Amino acid sequence: MLNQVLAIIKRVAHAEVMPRYLKVAHSRKSDGSLFTEADLACQNALVAELSRLAPYPVLGEEMTEAEQKRLWEAGRDGLWCIDPIDGTSNFVNGIPYFAVSIALMKAGRSVLGAIYDPVTGELFYAERGRGAFLNDKPLPIMTRSTDLRHSLAGVELKRISNNITAQIALHPPYSSQRNFGASTLDWCYVAAGRLDVYLHGGQKLWDYAAGCLILEEAGGHCCTLTHRDFWADQPWQRAVIAALGEDLFGEWCDWIVKADLKNPPYC
Repeated sequence: MLNQVLAIIKRVAHAEVMPRYLKVAHSRKSDGSLFTEADLACQNALVAELSRLAPYPVLGEEMTEAEQKRLWEAGRDGLWCIDPIDGTSNFVNGIPYFAVSIALMKAGRSVLGAIYDPVTGELFYAERGRGAFLNDKPLPIMTRSTDLRHSLAGVELKRISNNITAQIALHPPYSSQRNFGASTLDWCYVAAGRLDVYLHGGQKLWDYAAGCLILEEAGGHCCTLTHRDFWADQPWQRAVIAALGEDLFGEWCDWIVKADLKNPPYC
């Protein structure tokens, strides 16, 4: 099934997403986020192909909240979770950092995940218990800093407490910081060793479903602000604390605990 999923994600991205890159008009959804014809075309194509591959419900970002919740409840024994274009703002503004994401979930946890960057041709993927890969090369592909002071951090401060935000602004514990605007790829960059530590204030189900599995299968570690077991938190929005190395992950969590005295994370 994995090979078929990888073929689907590449085929749909090149048929429905890339021909519309730099050419498609956009509008805004009720929550203010951007939406394009490419998002819907990609989602429809993925729903059709994945439904033929395995007859599980397909939950996509561009569906209504009521439909998403219905599919989530119906998909305990198997659920496809897709993000047709993660990083739509980048896609609309010509910034080449966006991806298509597919995860197969069972009992609320991902067992297969694939994330494809159609600009670079990088395809990240994993199956539970079988490791994680980038274009057939095992992850991670880089070994970076084991010291938080010299690390490169991926940080998205939306929905993070004022305590943590203030400490990061005044006393960042790492060497440098990035925020690229596509959560699915951020997970992959941590898994690959391109980013050392990661903090995101609140991701949706389709943002983390494939990426968290890829990081775990690459040997990485993650938790939320309230749960040590990342997968045990409520599904619809989770904060993310992550790192590739175990020692670095512990140091990163310790710093966040001290920074956020009113609401220490459970990690």
